[in-house]
Amino acid sequence: METGSDKVVLLSGGNPQIAKGDGDVPVDKYIEAMPGWKRDVGQHLDELIVKTVPNVRKAVRWNSPFYGMEGMGWFISYHCFNKYIKVTFLNGGSLDPKPPETSKHEEVRYYHIYEDDEWDEEQLVSWIKQASEIPGENLF
Repeated sequence: METGSDKVVLLSGGNPQIAKGDGDVPVDKYIEAMPGWKRDVGQHLDELIVKTVPNVRKAVRWNSPFYGMEGMGWFISYHCFNKYIKVTFLNGGSLDPKPPETSKHEEVRYYHIYEDDEWDEEQLVSWIKQASEIPGENLF
């Protein structure tokens, strides 16, 4: 995908390779480069996070959008895989209920979104709100 003179490379699983950066611009570039149905999901996730946590900070780290709170660290990110988008709650072990997918890291939990899923938006918003209020990882 081309944006201006930049060519975005899709990595394994169709995950966009976006340079590390802070703010809306790198996150928007990531979302714009998400392939197929994943772009709409990425846009919707971004809108839900911003609506739920109006003062959220955005960045791209490790080829994924990250969202966090000043002084609290990152609390959510997402990443494209071949058949789904992995939503990562960096402090997901503290959420109630816990997101369904486990990690080798005790506090990290995942929520997978597949193309034809009817996801529980109310639950996702609850997790986003809860996660934003708990100290996260990788302070700014």
